[in-house]
Amino acid sequence: MNGDSKVTLFNRRESEISGLSAARVLGKHFFEDVAPCTNNHKVAHRFDQPAPIDELVDYVFTYRLAPTPVKLRLIKDQEGRRYMLVQPRAS
Repeated sequence: MNGDSKVTLFNRRESEISGLSAARVLGKHFFEDVAPCTNNHKVAHRFDQPAPIDELVDYVFTYRLAPTPVKLRLIKDQEGRRYMLVQPRAS
């Protein structure tokens, strides 16, 4: 994601997990248009702090999917680029 949380990269594995195509999400605001279930203090608001971050978060995706437990790695670099790495986990 760029500094405005618009999706700039969406790989094949993300597409398989979410059921969304890259064409459907590229350029969209991730927390408002793609995965509004993450627009909360556990995920989206962690990117609001001014300092870079690199955090692991246990989470459950609920938007457009059956509840899906995942581990998220939230990264924000010095330039403000945002990355969210998703790893499915056992329920």
